[in-house]
Amino acid sequence: MIRPLDPVTSKQRVAYGFAFFVLFVALWAWATFGGYVSKTFLANPLTMLQEGWELLIKHGFLYDIGMTIWRVIGGFVLAAIIAVPLGVLMGAYKPIEAFLEPFVSFARYLPASAFIPLLILWAGIGELQKLLVIFIGSVFQIILMIAVNVGNTRRDLVEAAYTLGAGDSGIIRRVLLPSSAPEIAEILRLVLGWAWTYVIVAELIGSSSGIGHMITDSQALLNTGQIIFGIIVIGLIGLVSDFLFKAFNAWLFPWRLA
Repeated sequence: MIRPLDPVTSKQRVAYGFAFFVLFVALWAWATFGGYVSKTFLANPLTMLQEGWELLIKHGFLYDIGMTIWRVIGGFVLAAIIAVPLGVLMGAYKPIEAFLEPFVSFARYLPASAFIPLLILWAGIGELQKLLVIFIGSVFQIILMIAVNVGNTRRDLVEAAYTLGAGDSGIIRRVLLPSSAPEIAEILRLVLGWAWTYVIVAELIGSSSGIGHMITDSQALLNTGQIIFGIIVIGLIGLVSDFLFKAFNAWLFPWRLA
C-alpha cells in the first residue's frame, strides 16, 4: 500500500522509472502498429530507430549533437559566471537586492525566444546568437534563485560569526557561501535543464547545424521518425547530464545527504 511521503529504496526507484518507460513504449507501439495513428503523424518505434540509425551513419548527426551540447554548455557557463556572484551579492546585501531585484524579476519573465530577432540583428546567425539566447534564458533565473537562497541563511550563524570577530567578507566566505553552496549547485542543475529548451528554440531559426536544425529539416520532409529520434536524443543527453550533476553534487557536498 502506498502512503503519502513514504520513502522508496534506490532499487524500487529504478524499477518504477523503468516500468514507466516500458509502458510508454508499449502504448506508443500499440497506437502506431495497430493503425490507430497514421504514420504521417507519428512513426512507430522501429521506424524511429531506423531513421535514427540513418541520421547517425549517413547524415553526420553526431556532429549536430556535439554542436548542440557545446552551445548548451557555453551559454550556461556564461550565465553562471555572471549570475552566481550577482545572486550571492543580492542575497548578502539588501541595498543591492533592492536595487537589482525589480529589474531581475521583470527580466526573468521575458521569454528568451522573443529576443531571437533582435539577437540576429545584433550578433548575426552565428554561434554568438545561440549562446546569447541560452544566456538570457538562464541568467536571470539563476540570479534570483541564488539571491533567495543566500538571503535565507540562518541569522544565528551570521550573528555567531560576527561575535567571533568575522568581518563582512568573512561572513560571505565562511558563512553564507558554505551554507548556501549545496542549494546553489542544485539550482544550477535545475536551470541546466531549462537551457536545453532554449538551445533548441535558438537552433530552429537561422541555424545550419544542431539537433534543432535537424528537427526543422525533418519537419519539412514530414519525417516524424527523425523528429522523434532527435527529441529522444535530447531527453537522453539531459537525463545523463542530470544524473552526472547529481552525482557530482553528492560527492562535493556529502553532508547534504546526511
